[in-house]
Amino acid sequence: MAEANRIAVIAIIVEDRDCVSRLNEILHEYGDCIIGRMGIPYPKKNLSLISVAVDAPNDRISALTGKLGAIEGLTVRTAYSKS
Repeated sequence: MAEANRIAVIAIIVEDRDCVSRLNEILHEYGDCIIGRMGIPYPKKNLSLISVAVDAPNDRISALTGKLGAIEGLTVRTAYSKS
């Protein structure tokens, strides 16, 4: 039986702009499960905030966040829906 999809929001803090191309490559790989994304530049603190809403099985969300979390210069956290 296939694992049920979950809704989650991935919060990403970008503190090193040099990692943005790798970030975008990974998000493109998972484009089929991304509902939408919003980026907020914060030049005062020299960083950007990105939120990514996803709809996918838990293992796929974990794989995505794991790849993103391995990138130096990013901080990544995920919040899951209860159902």
